[in-house]
Order: sequence, then C-alpha cells, then structure tokens
Amino acid sequence: MAMSSCLTLNSNTLKPSLPKPTIFNLLKAHSTPHIKFTLNLKPPPFSVLFAISHRQSKPQCKPFHNPIRSLFTGIVEEIGEVRQLGFADDGGFTMKIHAKTVLEDVNLGDSISVNGTCLTVTEFDTELSEFAVGLAPETLRKTSLIELETGSFVNLERALKPSTRMGGHFVQGHVDGTGEIVAKEPEGDSLWLKVKTAPELLKFIVPKGFIAVDGTSLTVVRVFDEEECFNFMLVDYTQQKVVIPLKKVGQKVNLEVDILGKYVERLLSTGFVNAIKSS
Repeated sequence: MAMSSCLTLNSNTLKPSLPKPTIFNLLKAHSTPHIKFTLNLKPPPFSVLFAISHRQSKPQCKPFHNPIRSLFTGIVEEIGEVRQLGFADDGGFTMKIHAKTVLEDVNLGDSISVNGTCLTVTEFDTELSEFAVGLAPETLRKTSLIELETGSFVNLERALKPSTRMGGHFVQGHVDGTGEIVAKEPEGDSLWLKVKTAPELLKFIVPKGFIAVDGTSLTVVRVFDEEECFNFMLVDYTQQKVVIPLKKVGQKVNLEVDILGKYVERLLSTGFVNAIKSS
C-alpha cells in the first residue's frame, strides 16, 4: 500500500520546510504502528487524543523496577536536548536525549527527572552521550512533555543519593499538573514569570513557599487567587541553567507542589486533628 504522505525518522527525503516531529504527531499516528510518525497532519485537539486513548488499550512502557523510590532536589544539573522521538515495541513512546553530566554514573533502570517528570532510563550510550526513556500515553496527557519536539531543550536531574547535599526541596518527580506561562517581564538582569494553573493546584501554592516548575526548585513570590495565577523571579544565574526562560508566553510548564501541603490537607480532611483534640 503506498504511503507517499508518510516518512520515517531515517528518511533522506525530508524537506527543510516540513515541521519537526513532535509527540503530538506520534499520538496522532498511533493507530498505524508501522509508521514512525506522520509529518503532514496538523496536531489533533485534546478531545481527539482522549478519544483515541479510550478506543485502544492503554499500553504502558515496561520500566526497570528499582526498589528505591526516587527523590530529587529541584536543582537542575544540566540542560539536555531531545534527539529522537518514536514508538516503543510495546506500544508506548520513546525519547532519546543528548546529555553528559547525568550519564557519568548512569545504569539501566535509573530515574532521571526530565522537566520535572521522573522517567526511567531504558538504554544509554556514553560514547554518543545519549540515553532513552519510555513514555506512557497518560504521561503525555498529564504533563508538558507533549509539547516536546526534536531539538527541544529539557531540564535534567539525577535521583538523589543519601550522600547528596539537599540544595533545593523535596521533589518527587510526580507532576501534579501543568500551568501556562501568561507573562514574562525582565527587571534588571532578573526575569519575572507569571503562571496560570487550575484552582486544585493553586490552593497548595503559597507566597514564599516552594514549587517545582519544570523540575526547578523555585520560591513563589505572590499568589493571585482571582486570576488563578502565581509568579516567581529567576535571577541571571538560574536563567542560564534552566529551560524556563526559553519558553514563550502560552507554553506549558510542569508543576509539582510542595508535598507537605498535600499531607496537611489529607490529615485535615480525614478528621485526624479533631481526633487528637478529643483524645
């Protein structure tokens, strides 16, 4: 059957005018697994993505099981570059990332935070300075990773070791949701950013509190409840070390709120405090 409109990743006939492959394209092409991705189709709306996922079984990437739970600090170690997006053999998705620092002591099954999302290393090549991670469809729906394309830059951090200094705050790599950058404003050599997010997340965000934005440990400056927004400032040094300043207004960022706030809400909702008072 002729497939003149479809090209594989290894094709030598790509034209410079064609768009870069994105994970959006991969999700659209998921119903034809013999094709790597479709280049000439417009990204489908979220309703189509969810419809596709409900009609099909939801294959999960098979991770290497690590008995130690991962923990991060939110201190980005390096910026990596997405080199390749594709399908995994089990029906999920794979992403290859060019990096150096995080590969210094890497092993199969290690956890690496990619823009704040804890992902498992499924293969690596230290000579090529590349590693691969698996992505489940649900991960793409819940995080900003769905906006990545070949050539995108990502924040990278290895999982915390017992001997590592705690420079940021406790970050699990479990993205709570996404936010949208609604404003960027320089002040001197610093940069103000304002992010809008859902009320379900905003209730855990407090002034002077911690928040992980694309895996970066940051301090909230103000919370604007009526606008459903919060803001923070990046100093010049941080701007050089993370990908957040590279994003434009309207793009998504991954958000992970402080785990302590979620524990407090859980205790209060279960009546734990009242039980202690009455005892």
